[in-house]
Amino acid sequence: MSIRLRCVVGVAGLALGLSACGDKAGDADEDAGLSTMAVTLVAAQPQTLQRTLLVSGPVSAWEEMQLGVEIGGARVTALNVDVGQVVRRGDVLLELDHRTLDSDLQQAQAGLAEAEAGVALARANVARAEQLAADRFISAAQLDELRAQRTQSEAQRNTARAGRDAAQLRRDFAQLRAPADGVISRRLVQPGQVVSAGTELLRLIRDGRLEWRAELPEAELMRVEPGAAIELPYQGQTIAGRIRAVSPGIDSQTRTGTIYADLPEPGPLRAGVYLEGRIVTGSGQALMVPSASVVQRDGHAYVFTVDDAQVAHRLRVRTGASDAGNTEILEGIAAGERVVAQGAGFLGDGDRVRVVEAGQAPAAARAGTP
Repeated sequence: MSIRLRCVVGVAGLALGLSACGDKAGDADEDAGLSTMAVTLVAAQPQTLQRTLLVSGPVSAWEEMQLGVEIGGARVTALNVDVGQVVRRGDVLLELDHRTLDSDLQQAQAGLAEAEAGVALARANVARAEQLAADRFISAAQLDELRAQRTQSEAQRNTARAGRDAAQLRRDFAQLRAPADGVISRRLVQPGQVVSAGTELLRLIRDGRLEWRAELPEAELMRVEPGAAIELPYQGQTIAGRIRAVSPGIDSQTRTGTIYADLPEPGPLRAGVYLEGRIVTGSGQALMVPSASVVQRDGHAYVFTVDDAQVAHRLRVRTGASDAGNTEILEGIAAGERVVAQGAGFLGDGDRVRVVEAGQAPAAARAGTP
């Protein structure tokens, strides 16, 4: 074979080899394009955001009254209520043995009747004496003496009346009556028990009203005003209330203050339940992005942007409140800046991506996920 023929064959073989290599490179580029992550972009936009605080605290009785009796050494003869029972003002909750008190009251009433009879007699004597003195049948000194006896009888009548009232009051103390409408929350006495004066026997939640209390740090406490609305999620429903009072001072040790929220309709809530509540402190403009755009890694929040070369770049941001699937961005990006909306959780800094329309994002993202 001549030298010229061998050169032609070699050139042809080299051309075939280069063609084959070119086909393999094209296939590789096509495969790389298919495996690139497909993402959608969304612009960060200012939106109206309802400002809220999330804090936890217990549900407590608005006013819980400790009830006891004012006489001691008496035995409980009747207990008319139990825990959870609704009572009205003036209802008899329990009774003590009052036989001795009844006897004292009857004696005082008899003494009062005797004193009133003495007053009637003294007044009649004075009336007759005044007629006799006018006709000069008795002296002025005798008339004065009868008038003094009348005054003395009236004083004795007043003393007897005060004794009767005291005996009646002691008799009334033998019955413990509800001082207000409410619900019995605790019972510390049993029928037949001998009780002491001033000892707590029953506990009453006044009007059945409950309130929610929470401790807030100093900075957050300053944002809360009386009248602010609260929401307490509990057992699949939301209990609504309003801030009644805000602590006027800050605890010097914990640097916290207390808020008190009325619960007009507590529903299934009971005193002692510990709940996380949302306090609405107002509304304002905030820079928002979809919550899916925010990725939590290494204890920090990040979003991804895409440059003209279709390369993703990770940016650290500081987030705020969340509402309706969106998250507030406090710093890290500017308004109008486009960030990755769907697919951000699968990205790393420097990854190549394909930007697609929002409707194509789910299918493209699944195709690009290993």
